[in-house]
Amino acid sequence: MSGNGAAPERGAGRPVDSTGGISFFRRLWRAARLLPDGAAAGPVHPVLRLYVRWVRQPLLPAMRLWRRNIQVRVVATTLLMSLGVVLVLGVVVIGQMRNGLLDAKRHASMSQAEGGFKAARDAADAAADRSQDAAQAGGRGLPDSGAWLTQLVQQLASGGQGVYHVVALSADATDTTSVGTRGPRASGDIDPEQSVPVELRRKVDSANGAFETPASIKRNSSDEGAPALAVGKRLYDVNGKPYQLYYLFPFTQEEKSLKLVKTTLATAGVFVVLLLGAIAWLVVRQIVTPVRMAAGISERLAAGVLQERMKVTGEDDIARLGEAFNKMAQNLQVKIQQLEELSRMQRRFVSDVSHELRTPLTTVRMAAEVIHEAREDFDPITARSAELLYGQVDRFESLLSDLLEISRFDAGAAALEAEPVDLRDVVNRVVDAALPLADRKGSRLLVRGAEQPVIAEADARRVERVLRNLVVNAVEHGDGRDVVVRLAVAGGAVAVAVRDYGVGLKPGEATRVFNRFWRADPARARTTGGTGLGLSIAVEDARLHGGWLQAWGEPGGGSQFRLTLPRTAGDSLRGSPIPLEPEDSRRNRGLNESGVPLATSGRGAPGPAPLPAAVPAQTRNVRPEADPTALPGSGARVVTRPAGARNDNAAGSGPQDRSRT
Repeated sequence: MSGNGAAPERGAGRPVDSTGGISFFRRLWRAARLLPDGAAAGPVHPVLRLYVRWVRQPLLPAMRLWRRNIQVRVVATTLLMSLGVVLVLGVVVIGQMRNGLLDAKRHASMSQAEGGFKAARDAADAAADRSQDAAQAGGRGLPDSGAWLTQLVQQLASGGQGVYHVVALSADATDTTSVGTRGPRASGDIDPEQSVPVELRRKVDSANGAFETPASIKRNSSDEGAPALAVGKRLYDVNGKPYQLYYLFPFTQEEKSLKLVKTTLATAGVFVVLLLGAIAWLVVRQIVTPVRMAAGISERLAAGVLQERMKVTGEDDIARLGEAFNKMAQNLQVKIQQLEELSRMQRRFVSDVSHELRTPLTTVRMAAEVIHEAREDFDPITARSAELLYGQVDRFESLLSDLLEISRFDAGAAALEAEPVDLRDVVNRVVDAALPLADRKGSRLLVRGAEQPVIAEADARRVERVLRNLVVNAVEHGDGRDVVVRLAVAGGAVAVAVRDYGVGLKPGEATRVFNRFWRADPARARTTGGTGLGLSIAVEDARLHGGWLQAWGEPGGGSQFRLTLPRTAGDSLRGSPIPLEPEDSRRNRGLNESGVPLATSGRGAPGPAPLPAAVPAQTRNVRPEADPTALPGSGARVVTRPAGARNDNAAGSGPQDRSRT
């Protein structure tokens, strides 16, 4: 077979983006398509699909910009990393500031509290001495401890208004209502019972010395309180009764200082991040701008504008890159011009030779016909030579016609005369013309899917030439088995598939089957009468329509060629209504693992079930439903024969020549 390889199936799939892997929304959609037990989600599908689409729609422009703009990615990465660094630095600095302020507050508070405790002891001793002196002088007895304690609290708190609070409580931690026989004392409007933690009171009551702990200054029972540091100690009043004296130092000034530090760090961090982003933008722009220029010039070079060059300034690495790019573009322009000139000369040579050979070929053909008609008067050897001469002249004429057609495709002079065509009529003409050959080979031609019109805007002459080539090839290489021609239409595409059950294709042959003059066995001569250009011309006809001509095959399991055309001339194909790999292939039928023998068509060969004897050779069966969303194959799929698999060819059949016309 001959050609340039099967056309790729556009729209069959999309590559993975550059960000590595499938997007989160696509994974979510795939995961949501199955229920927990693996069953299909059923009616939930449309709702979930709409939800995922609604979520993804606003993000699509940002995702597209992220994938296509390296400058945005670099700047965004720089901003994120800078923000992370600023956050870490801010947390560390704020933590250090908080610890420093807390240590300073603790030392200052302990010093202040120790001075107050000493003053309270001195005041109690002085009051006790005065009371003792007054008693000896015949005056009053023991002084009022409640009045003395109230006076002491006010005296101690007078030197630290707004800086600390003084609280006096009972020495018994469980007694929160009195100091001796009187209530607790506190400076200001704070609640002494709620402001002093019970744990601190127990520590002070259980041991001597000053203790400290975090506390919360509350004005009433519903107040959340302000953070503070509580320092307490057990002392004795003027009458020698124990009581607890506490200093509450609020963190108001420290909170203001810490808030000022946070605000300063946040403001500086924002400016640093923005400044780093601007610097990254400017730096990356100096590199990305020449790259974008090179990309644009490359696109114009690819479009055929070969005189485009980069503007080079300076002597840095970017300038050297531009010079190398311009030198490469210059060399490519020279090489492309040389190749174009060589190609023009080659096409002109083929065209001229083909035209020039027509005149002598006509003369030779006329002479060959005269000799062929008079072969009965010759001896057997001469008569056989006359027959060979007549056949080879006919083949030579076909080769010249194919060469002229190929030269038209190469020169871009092939024209498409598209008009609405019912492909059923084209298939009927091809099948009728191939029936004599099928009868000689012992094959039946089966047409399926012709119950409904299969109409497309196409060039009927070219489509008929493609299908004639495919059907004749299938009959010649079908080993006498059935040949099935299937038609289908779905969406914006129509398709015709020709299936045979002959020797099939070996691995890798589906990609080379459309090459010009290609043969599976180069050592064997071409004996089928073809020119070796039929499939090459067929694939060019398909491309001229904007369609696909693709091949599939498996050793011993036959092959299938599929022609897919858009229903409207000029439209793009997104799929084919007929799968490239047939349903009765080994892989689809699961025979690679189970080893179950293939169904036969009555001749020991795999194929469709045999038809009743009353059914004529040209049969039109019910067309199977075509899935318009089915993704077609790649045009190069060949199923390899498993090791030890049964040979489904007829007994005694040897290697087959897969050279097709």
